[in-house]
Amino acid sequence: MSNATDVVMQRMVTVPDFPSEGILFRDLTPVFAHGASFRSVVDGLIEPFVGKFDAVAGLEARGFLLAAAAAIDGGVGVLPIRKGGKLPGDIIGETYDLEYGSATLEVNPASLPAGSRVLVLDDVLATGGTIGASVSLIERAGWEVAGIAVVLELEALAGRERLSGRDIHALVTL
Repeated sequence: MSNATDVVMQRMVTVPDFPSEGILFRDLTPVFAHGASFRSVVDGLIEPFVGKFDAVAGLEARGFLLAAAAAIDGGVGVLPIRKGGKLPGDIIGETYDLEYGSATLEVNPASLPAGSRVLVLDDVLATGGTIGASVSLIERAGWEVAGIAVVLELEALAGRERLSGRDIHALVTL
């Protein structure tokens, strides 16, 4: 087990019946709130991809925290992948299904040069819908997905299967 994995397991809090009965919510806030732990997690997320990315994409909202820190750590820029209606200009969007409806993510293709290698970061890989939509947006914008890194993968929800063929790094798999 890596140091980052240990940190997540020690600081993550499991909250039963949130946001609804029967759900075990994995709260990573205590990991992010502790400076040394946050640093360890960010380092652990990008370590397998060092030298292989030109920018880091953060998925709204918790992915923004990780991506900003990882971009600084990696000496590259950060690309926000936003919820629909939050970006000005000539944007492209990707709509995907949720368990209770649908959502749209957007990006501005002028943000990075064509062919840029983008590392996708988020806090949790569950069903893969959000990350899958982000991957599609990145490729439609003319960029390359350098890899996907998450703090926590919920294996039972099979998100990795939806992202078949992608280089995925999870610090913790439950």
